[in-house]
Amino acid sequence: MALSVTNPIGAALDRTKRILFKPFDIGKWFVLGFCAFLAYLGQGAGGGVPPGGGGGGGPSSAEAVEWIKANLGAVIAVGLIVLILMLVIGLLILWVQSRGKFMFLDGVVHNRGAVVAPWKAFRLHGNSLFLFSFAISIGMFVIVMLIVAFGVMLAWPDIQSSEFGSASVLAIVIGLPLLLGAGIVYGIIAVLLEDFVVPTMYLRNARVMPAWRIVRAEVLAGHLGTIILYFLMKIVLAIAIVVIAIMATCLTCCLAAIPYLGTVILLPLYVFTRCYPVCFLEQLGPSWKFFPPDPPEPEAPQAV
Repeated sequence: MALSVTNPIGAALDRTKRILFKPFDIGKWFVLGFCAFLAYLGQGAGGGVPPGGGGGGGPSSAEAVEWIKANLGAVIAVGLIVLILMLVIGLLILWVQSRGKFMFLDGVVHNRGAVVAPWKAFRLHGNSLFLFSFAISIGMFVIVMLIVAFGVMLAWPDIQSSEFGSASVLAIVIGLPLLLGAGIVYGIIAVLLEDFVVPTMYLRNARVMPAWRIVRAEVLAGHLGTIILYFLMKIVLAIAIVVIAIMATCLTCCLAAIPYLGTVILLPLYVFTRCYPVCFLEQLGPSWKFFPPDPPEPEAPQAV
């Protein structure tokens, strides 16, 4: 079956207008915006950190090194506590985000704003997605560390001699393409997971690994060229969405940059972003229909 990467754009725009503006319901905006906020928790652009100004009067680097040596045990203990706290917070965000993705998708598909019911209904789906996402993140971290270790090993002669020589150049020439390749692979997996696997889990009531198999067999197989075009279209759409988001942030005096409130203000962008891959998948046939049939238009009263 021939798939288009442009036709779903119009379908997604129509669906976005129908969900958010026909009719306009501010209450639904805030509830659906909250689901979108959870779905993209930790993924959106955060506030920038203002650059720190350099000033005199602080301790020198030599004094700092001596202090660290004298308090090495305390420094290690504090470092471990901070690391553990960061890990716990990161896992909590990933867990909530995994559940939120199904809550937001359910709200988009059924054109409603709901929190409690979908939060409970998609517990198993969210937990399955959380475990897979965590495993992928750990795997990516290990791969990056191995590449960095390999680069350090290549550059070790220069590191020992405290100079930037041929060994350092070799480490950069080999290490950077490996890091770039790993990043590209991770990005492809993330897009496939977000755009195809999560909707498949939702539609087929499947956990993450069976959903991957369905996507491989019914979406990817025989559509490699179209999937490549899909990724290119995603890049184009992402650029357009970023430009619109920046303009909206400026026009709202940076209100769109505030967490949650910004999600509500930019909700049409979030809904379109969720609708586009779903509309793309619906081209695969009746077994891939997500949206319920539209209610019939009310008949115009006949003149007596």
